[in-house]
Amino acid sequence: YHGAQLLLNTTDMGKSWTEVSPDLTRNEKEKQGKAGVPYTNEGVGAENYGTLSYVVESPHERGVIWTGSDDGLVHLTRDGGVSWKNVTPKGLAECLINAIEVSPFDKGTAYIATTRYKLNDQTPGLYKTIDYGQTWTRINTGIAPNAFTRVIREDDVRRDLLFAGTELGLYISWNGGKDWSPFQRNLAVTPITDLRVHRGNLIASTAGRGLWVLDDLTLLRQYRADGPDLALYRPADAWLTNSGSELDQSNESFTGADLTRGVNPATGIVLYYRLPKRDTTERVTLEVRDAAGTLVRRYSSVQDTTVKTWGSAPPADPVLPTATGLNRIVWDLRHATMPGVPGVHMEANYRGHKASPGSYRFTLTLGSRTVTTEAAILANPLYAMDAAGYAEYDAFMSAMERELTQMHETVNKLLPMQERLTSVLAELPADAAYAGLKRDGTALLAKLKAWDEEMIQRRTKVYDDVENFPQKFTAHYIFLLNQTESERPQVNQPAKERRTELDKAWAALKARSDAIVNEEIPALNRKLSDAGIGAVGKEPPKTRVVP
Repeated sequence: YHGAQLLLNTTDMGKSWTEVSPDLTRNEKEKQGKAGVPYTNEGVGAENYGTLSYVVESPHERGVIWTGSDDGLVHLTRDGGVSWKNVTPKGLAECLINAIEVSPFDKGTAYIATTRYKLNDQTPGLYKTIDYGQTWTRINTGIAPNAFTRVIREDDVRRDLLFAGTELGLYISWNGGKDWSPFQRNLAVTPITDLRVHRGNLIASTAGRGLWVLDDLTLLRQYRADGPDLALYRPADAWLTNSGSELDQSNESFTGADLTRGVNPATGIVLYYRLPKRDTTERVTLEVRDAAGTLVRRYSSVQDTTVKTWGSAPPADPVLPTATGLNRIVWDLRHATMPGVPGVHMEANYRGHKASPGSYRFTLTLGSRTVTTEAAILANPLYAMDAAGYAEYDAFMSAMERELTQMHETVNKLLPMQERLTSVLAELPADAAYAGLKRDGTALLAKLKAWDEEMIQRRTKVYDDVENFPQKFTAHYIFLLNQTESERPQVNQPAKERRTELDKAWAALKARSDAIVNEEIPALNRKLSDAGIGAVGKEPPKTRVVP
């Protein structure tokens, strides 16, 4: 279709055209002369008046077509142009029909956006019909009186969720246009020339400030002002991609998208939740579980005070935001972060691997109250991976991550015991009565030091120290783990063979540490106790280390 002063139709890709309407404008001859005369002739074709400015075919019914003209007339045909009806809102003054929106939900409902700024009238002009234009209702309440309107769109999932583009920005209506609220957020204050709801996003074109996208209308489609005070909204499903975005931040650190360039959508599952007014010390937790109920990730609103920091420590999990009202956090699709060894620099990635495609359940807990929702991770269609391949990769990575976690927790548990034993031996009296105790303690200390030196290279403190000091066991283990991780999740044969070698070595190392922890330290502690000396030490609380 093509709009001139009448509607034209082609069925052969523009080789020929047919008139399918009479003149659908006011056809005021006095306004069809050369623009600018008698002073300046501007009749170059850009100032035509009395033409169709908008044409839309109904998505519901074949042959139902709406037109709007730049001089303020709205027409409708319901038989493909055989007959036309003037359905202009009663009393509508001369104006530009800038947009027509047919409701995605009801074939007789439509909206129009009109403007009269060229007539020095800045008033917004939005109208709605529910009966094919027989009657119209003006729907401008809440829009600034000088924010003249350019476009109106309805969401294609939630009925009556409307968006309006005006000269002064974006507006939203939750109730079919009965009232509006500004919906500017971080969008530049600029004329909105067009809007489109497309694949769950709202796309806006502006006059001079580029194209903008409100990614993921999922939250808006669920939001209710009178909804429960504790809510966890169902997030959109996420693709398993190999991209990144500044939108991956939670709202504790997120300051808005860059205003000068395009920004990728968030790459994880974006979770929004609503919290009531309450004692702000009350803990909030969020758990992520897979379809089998296995815990994949856990977040808390309470900062872990036992964490230690150093230059290359594992990244800290984000702390759950706890503001009254709406909060946001992005699950990066990864399993739990593995611990490091405080003070030891390792050129390694401690983050857990990405979860496999499938359904996941999210549980938000506030005190004794819980709310749940679900979402899915979608497989990357670019990779020819089947369920068995994802399962093999997940099992391989999960097992290695568990072992690495146990390795570093054991290292971190035994070091304080080593330090305590060193102190105890230094304080033992020189009497012959303590010679046997000193001999046993010295032997155990040697075992502790030897085991620690095989597990960890403690002389690496900064970047490139790994070139100066040979790496020890856990560095080799996490290296294999990191090298196996891939955005195309698959496990190759050399990785399997190398893991077999490392697991055999770890079995021997673990047997030694188990013997030290479960047999030799308790035995020495009994001797120390008999001698009236304090024990080497109990297991310290587990700590997670962060940069």
